[in-house]
Amino acid sequence: MKPVADLTPNTFAFETTPLVKPTGFREYDARWWFGHPSSDKAPEINLMGIQALGMGLGTLIRRRGAGPKIVVGHDFRSYSMTIKLGLTQGLMAAGAEIKDIGLALSPMAYFAQFELDVPSVAMVTASHNENGWTGVKMGCDRPLTFGPDEMGQLRDIVLGGDFDLTGGAYEFVDGFRETYLDDLVDGHTISRKLKVVAACGNGTAGAFAPEALERIGCEVIPLDAELDHTFPRYNPNPEDMKMLHAIRDAVLEHGADVGLGFDGDGDRCGVVDNEGNEIFADKVGVMLARDISAQHDNSVFVADVKSTGLYATDPVLKEQGAKTDYWKTGHSYIKRRVTELGAIAGFEKSGHFFFGPPIGRGYDDGIVTAIAVCEMLDRNPEKSMADLYRALPLTYGSPTMSPHCDDEVKYEVIDRVVKRFEKMQADGGKVAGHPIADLVTVNGVRVVADDGTWGLVRASSNKPELVVVVESPVSEQRKIDMFHAVDAVLRENPEVGEYNQTL
Repeated sequence: MKPVADLTPNTFAFETTPLVKPTGFREYDARWWFGHPSSDKAPEINLMGIQALGMGLGTLIRRRGAGPKIVVGHDFRSYSMTIKLGLTQGLMAAGAEIKDIGLALSPMAYFAQFELDVPSVAMVTASHNENGWTGVKMGCDRPLTFGPDEMGQLRDIVLGGDFDLTGGAYEFVDGFRETYLDDLVDGHTISRKLKVVAACGNGTAGAFAPEALERIGCEVIPLDAELDHTFPRYNPNPEDMKMLHAIRDAVLEHGADVGLGFDGDGDRCGVVDNEGNEIFADKVGVMLARDISAQHDNSVFVADVKSTGLYATDPVLKEQGAKTDYWKTGHSYIKRRVTELGAIAGFEKSGHFFFGPPIGRGYDDGIVTAIAVCEMLDRNPEKSMADLYRALPLTYGSPTMSPHCDDEVKYEVIDRVVKRFEKMQADGGKVAGHPIADLVTVNGVRVVADDGTWGLVRASSNKPELVVVVESPVSEQRKIDMFHAVDAVLRENPEVGEYNQTL
């Protein structure tokens, strides 16, 4: 079968049967391989399937009492507008009243829920996934997005054809990009002259981030800010070392104060300091937590289980009375936890940062994060980004590493890995030569040795992969030892493939 993404409009009519692979309904959003001319991989969804998804989503939001109104938007991928049109047709068939904001970032769609007073959202994006992937980020209870319960209900409605069909409505909201940008910069002015590299990986953020940073007073050096859906240099993913290295090179070339990188749909931000050091996002979060808790007494933060242990051990955060709750990885999980605890901010190692009142509205926005970083530098005029980074206690952390594991088996593999570590702990066994001090199993397993060195293994929520992260407060060698110990347990499972990157 010819990949759907390579079909012309005249051939759409031949798609008479919906194709929707069940595994595309993930923990907190939808993500499928749609097809690409350069790939022989079979599509997991077609346009009829997208329409069925819209009918299912329109049915679900009404059954959940959210009403018919919904914001829709799309990212810059070559096929995303087509996907959005198919989704919109399905939504309208199920009685939805569409507010279409056009080309958008995911946080722009979340903002539209508030600005337009619309309960629900459906943002067509595959975020940082490679070309050929598509997906939808959804919610009906702002600022929250769907979690496993809602995704399970949506899956059952779509796969069972259990639709409530009636008439809908459509409205295109003109000029909403400007409304979003105005809101981003309102009340934010940098007095310190900052030279900032704004790296967009040719993704959708290129149409937003450089202008926003200029408007708050930064001197902006755009890097790969031209929108190009082929992603000619690298996927726009600020957790990927290739993108971080490109930002580093630009920072050093231009003598910039900081480099800021944005993912494909603009809800994440990565940071490189003025000396070219690529700062993993969990460490950036600790720096921001220090800055925020200095201004707000008894601050409560949420961090995902992939993140550094410094949120719990940093002496500055302790002195300032800050407390951090470690929670499940995933933008929907952290968003929900921030709301439940009334936290002022939540941080993910992937670069999703969530600012609650009075800083933000509780959803993740990479440009809001970038502005927060610039304001932190503005409040520390005598210090560089590298100075603030060096002020953190030293730990040795890894990038996020992702060995392949098929969607159909990855959760079963994780269950085996958790049981394996639980047995090791019960038997008094050691990990990387040290006794096991703790196992955190809220999301996969985070195995902690008695010297604070830890390793995490969990299932990726949006790709056929596992996720591995390790960190040591002791030494680089202890970090490496923990990686090999964790990887040895993984290798007991033949379903686990090669890593996308390693130490």
